[in-house]
Amino acid sequence: MKKYTIAIHGGAGTILRSSMSPEKELIYKQALGDAILAGELILKNQGSSLDAVEAAIRSLEDHPLFNAGKGSVFTHEGKNEMDASIMEGKNLMAGAVAGVQNIKNPISLARAVMEKSEHVLLSGSGAMAFAKSIKSEILPNDYFFVQQRYDQLQEALKSNRVVMDHDDKKTHNEGTDNEKKFGTVGAVALDVFGNLAAGTSTGGMTNKKHGRVGDTPIIGAGTYANNDTCAVSCTGHGEFFIRSVVAYDISCLMAYKGLTLKEACEIVVQEKLVKIGGEGGLIALDANGHIELPFNSEGMYRASKKEDGELFI
Repeated sequence: MKKYTIAIHGGAGTILRSSMSPEKELIYKQALGDAILAGELILKNQGSSLDAVEAAIRSLEDHPLFNAGKGSVFTHEGKNEMDASIMEGKNLMAGAVAGVQNIKNPISLARAVMEKSEHVLLSGSGAMAFAKSIKSEILPNDYFFVQQRYDQLQEALKSNRVVMDHDDKKTHNEGTDNEKKFGTVGAVALDVFGNLAAGTSTGGMTNKKHGRVGDTPIIGAGTYANNDTCAVSCTGHGEFFIRSVVAYDISCLMAYKGLTLKEACEIVVQEKLVKIGGEGGLIALDANGHIELPFNSEGMYRASKKEDGELFI
């Protein structure tokens, strides 16, 4: 049996170190710690990596601090549209949803797509019809209303701009209130049976229009898991992660070139993405429990825990 490992992220480039107060840092660390421990509890009891990933992400989705689930940002029309995906590395099964509304835990709906439908990705009204058919927890708009998120939309509407799901200095050069930009959440895990899993969830971009979908629900771009190589969950400027097929690229570099997880992450995050102007980061885990948490942005909320190691936040 293998030693279990889990890692999570709460978004890249979302806040500058200079604007992080000790009080606020404590709240973020508590939320990240709660999420990783929710996943670890399952792994400790010989549960599956898939269950652990779902549990950790649900914990982050339920917290208003993060741009997923309850804390999702508002679209141009003043709605919350959420995307999520999950994948297991044993059989390469995956499920995803895009543009869903009022779903308490989109990551669980993504898992249901994988396990209870013959499809991988469902979107919009079709995804909502599926959610109702399996009795997903659907909550009223009030649950998703976070004043700070609504204020971010009002500011974005005034300046007529879309706020990226991370602090994209190339798109806007505000430099004042960096809390306007929030990220994705995700988790990767290895269970004692040697199975990898990955999942990602997001509320997208503030003031987004036209049903925009980022990399989060796209298998291979924002999420990927394969027992032969690694499990990956991404966060950052989704358009660049889609073009670079980031999550799958890391797996490919390991499979076809024989690179280590560390080497593959270095090439993709610090070279390939940087070359095309893509900002963000990812969490990755290989079949031997090696963890990589690389990012090329100002920072990234992240945490990890190995069976025989300290909790890192």
